Amino acid sequence: MKIPSWLALLFWVLLCAGAGYLGNIASSGAPGFYATLDRPSWAPPSSVFGPVWSALYLMMAVAAWLVWRERGWRGARAALGLFVAQLTVNALWSWLFFAWRQGGAALADIAVLWLLIAATMYAFARIRPLAAWLLAPYLAWVTYAAALNGSVWLRNPQLL
Repeated sequence: MKIPSWLALLFWVLLCAGAGYLGNIASSGAPGFYATLDRPSWAPPSSVFGPVWSALYLMMAVAAWLVWRERGWRGARAALGLFVAQLTVNALWSWLFFAWRQGGAALADIAVLWLLIAATMYAFARIRPLAAWLLAPYLAWVTYAAALNGSVWLRNPQLL
């Protein structure tokens, strides 16, 4: 059975939105908690995170859809498997940092996430280069987030 392209796009959007929603559940008290943390001067206000992540999740969904459209499930199994793996690790970070307040574990998680995003970009580039480029802002943001996670963790040992 051939899946309509629009339905596949909807699937990827909903999958990414679902990961964002799971992270949002863990982050329900994040603005208040974030405000209590000793943060570096280069830390953004909590109001920045929602819009940035919304844009990133949309670009991620389009990237996965482009790869799926180019090769289908069978032809892109490894690349799309990496994508789903990084999405899972992404959702876990919010739980580690905000819900369970485990800064060190969150930093380890974000390091694994960074590697998985880089691997996904490499796999996507071999199939559809534009899909890899759509993940570049995500990798940049996660790089920044890793530095922020590390800094906050070191500054707040009593909280994390």
